[in-house]
Amino acid sequence: MPAEHQLTRTRLRIVTAPVTPSLVDTPLRPAHTAPTAVPALVALVGATVQGCPADISDRTMVTGITVRGQETLPGDLFVALPSLIPGRAHGADFAGIACSSGAIAVLTDPAGSRRPALAAAIASRPGIPVLVHPDPRSVLGSLSARTYGNPSTRLAVLGITGTAGKTTTAYLLEAGLRAAGAHTGLLGTVAARIGEALLPSTFTTPEAPQLQALLALMVERGVTHVPIEVSSHALALGRVSGTAFAVAAFTNLSQDHLDFHTDLEDYFAAKAMLFDGRASAEVVCIDDVWGQRLVTGNTTTVSLTGDATWHATDITAEHSGTQEFRALGPDGFDQRLAVPLPGGFNVANALLALAVGHTAGADPALLARGIATATVPGRMQRVDRGQGFLALVDYAHKPGAVAALLDAVRAQVPGRLLVVLGCGGDRDTTKRPLMGAHAARRADLLVVTDDNPRTEDPAAIRASMLTGAAVGPAEVVEIGDRAEAIAYAVKRARPGDAVVVAGKGHESGQEVHGVKRPFVDADVLAALLDGRSG
Repeated sequence: MPAEHQLTRTRLRIVTAPVTPSLVDTPLRPAHTAPTAVPALVALVGATVQGCPADISDRTMVTGITVRGQETLPGDLFVALPSLIPGRAHGADFAGIACSSGAIAVLTDPAGSRRPALAAAIASRPGIPVLVHPDPRSVLGSLSARTYGNPSTRLAVLGITGTAGKTTTAYLLEAGLRAAGAHTGLLGTVAARIGEALLPSTFTTPEAPQLQALLALMVERGVTHVPIEVSSHALALGRVSGTAFAVAAFTNLSQDHLDFHTDLEDYFAAKAMLFDGRASAEVVCIDDVWGQRLVTGNTTTVSLTGDATWHATDITAEHSGTQEFRALGPDGFDQRLAVPLPGGFNVANALLALAVGHTAGADPALLARGIATATVPGRMQRVDRGQGFLALVDYAHKPGAVAALLDAVRAQVPGRLLVVLGCGGDRDTTKRPLMGAHAARRADLLVVTDDNPRTEDPAAIRASMLTGAAVGPAEVVEIGDRAEAIAYAVKRARPGDAVVVAGKGHESGQEVHGVKRPFVDADVLAALLDGRSG
């Protein structure tokens, strides 16, 4: 990792530039980018210049990069990518928008270079060079990093991958690093954060141009350490190519995204790409066989049950959801640690965050202090209106996550478990009956409802879940309207019970047939609890 961000075991050595508290009106790009000559980018990726125009020279300077025509700024290299979905428009079809917005060069593949829309765009602005590469997506990361000055080499980037726990671990780690004195950023499913400023997040891991621009902006804003969630899509599609990681971390692996990956082995292979030498150090939870397969002689290991570099014992849990455990680590570290979230998997997440922060050089005692105060939107999020029973919102939207969530809640409540759950449309269809089965085996009442149907028939999605839920023993009710489903569970709840609304977590909308309307599970649940109290 960069020398200026290395940490001693007892003291965090950081750059002390102030972090601006608000980015409300600031573009998500650095204010200052050193221009890069187009010929240098051509040489970097081995592209060819269509027609070899004589006027391409070192005076043609790139100051930004984008894959979206409507987001092009003057001085940008517009990268026109082929669609990942057959039949969809090619990025070159938007070259006219990009060129009229100030793009000074276009990079595309051979098919894109022959699109009429690109020819028309170039004709309208003669002299714009067209760079051609057989697979522009494969070089997009390195181009983006070079354009923005390789910002990851000036930050401690802490990459977290796995199926479940990425968001929670990232938030716990960020809270710990702040307590240790770092100026932090955060990139992930819920949001991007730069210092105290919250920015919306559209992907778990942004596309390479947006990612590198955000990292460069963080450098400008004085950020020193940034936990980042790294999805399998991001690894397979090269979104993090060109990023230097100080630490790579792994949580666990279970079925998810099999609409994108051919099978679990393919899914794991994508995750494993983060551990192919991209990081200066690696931290892996070895409580499943997938994590064990990632271990090499230099891996820092984490486990709740086995022999590992970091392990936890003496776990205690309160009905409120808070847990404490004894964390044992290198150099004789032995300390009680609190985590404000229920479930053994959250003990594992906290231990992983502690291990990653320590591997980055932070004082583990200070990390532990911050972890104890962390909040994670939509992850075991408590909604308390004095209702006399536990009410939780969680993002669990895959079979393993549903099982782990409900097992964790069941272990900490004396009464019944009332669950509201749906499955998303246009995603892996094989997990729907599995999610229904896991919920029905653990709940006293399961209300099957809609999540984000997207373009699918909501009733068909629910029917698939109900097929799995037939295994029982839960009472199963089908209510398509999500607000009505939550209201039904709240109405049935008694003191000592737990109402768990799962699947959407932090999401702020519900998408049905291409229309997204505002819908926040925690807000709906809070309003219903307030009404119940009234």
